[in-house]
Amino acid sequence: MRLVFASFICLLGALFPVVGASQDQPVVVELFTSQGCPYCPPADAYLNELAKQPNVIALAWHVDYWDYIGWKDSFANPAFTERQRAYAHAQKQRMIYTPQLIINGVENMMGKIYDEVSASIRKVTVQKAVMKLSSSRAGDAYTVTLSASHRHGTYDVQLVRVSPINIVKILGGENAGKTVTYVNVVTDLRSLGSWDGQGKVTFKTGDLVRGKYTILVQHQGHGKIVAAAWLK
Repeated sequence: MRLVFASFICLLGALFPVVGASQDQPVVVELFTSQGCPYCPPADAYLNELAKQPNVIALAWHVDYWDYIGWKDSFANPAFTERQRAYAHAQKQRMIYTPQLIINGVENMMGKIYDEVSASIRKVTVQKAVMKLSSSRAGDAYTVTLSASHRHGTYDVQLVRVSPINIVKILGGENAGKTVTYVNVVTDLRSLGSWDGQGKVTFKTGDLVRGKYTILVQHQGHGKIVAAAWLK
C-alpha cells in the first residue's frame, strides 16, 4: 500500500546551522530520501553539511516508494524502505514519508526546521557515552570491540557501507533537470551479531571490499543507537 508522504521544507538560502559534537559521543543522523522526491533536495544538501562535522555520522537511506513516479532512484533499496517502516512501527507512527531525519534512532524530525535538528544533535553530544566502541584492522578485515557498557540490554551490532560522494543528474520524475550531490549513500547493511551489554565482546567483519564503513550499535527493535564509529 502506498502511503501518504509528508514533507518539511525550510528556506535555507546559503546558510546551514553548524553543529559541534563531542569526540566520545558520535551522533548518527539518518536521512530517508529519494531522487524522485521533490521535497528532498534541501534535506540532501543539509545532510551534506552535517557530514562535514567531525563527529556526526550522516547516512542517506534511499527508499524505493517514489520509483513509480517517472524516475527510478539509482540507490533505492527495498530493505531501506523496510528500515524506515521498522522505525515507524517502533515509534508508533502511522505513515512513512520523505525527507525524514532520525537522530540516534529515536529523535524523529517530522516536519521540523533544521535549527531544531541542530538543537537535537547538540543535546545528544553532551550525554555520557553508554559504552566503549573500538576497532582494529588487519588487512581488509576489522575486529570491533564493545566494552564498558553502563546499561544492559539487547543490542544489534550493524555494519553499514556507504558511497561517500555521488553526483546524480536526474532526467525524469518530479526532480527532472536537477543535478543533486548525495553524500554517504548507504549501499549495504548487514548484522555482525547481537550483545547483551555485559562484559566485553568482539565481532569480526571478515574481509571487506574497499569502501567506507561505519558500525552502529542499536537497541534491538530499531531503538536508540548508543554507539557508532567509522572504521578507519
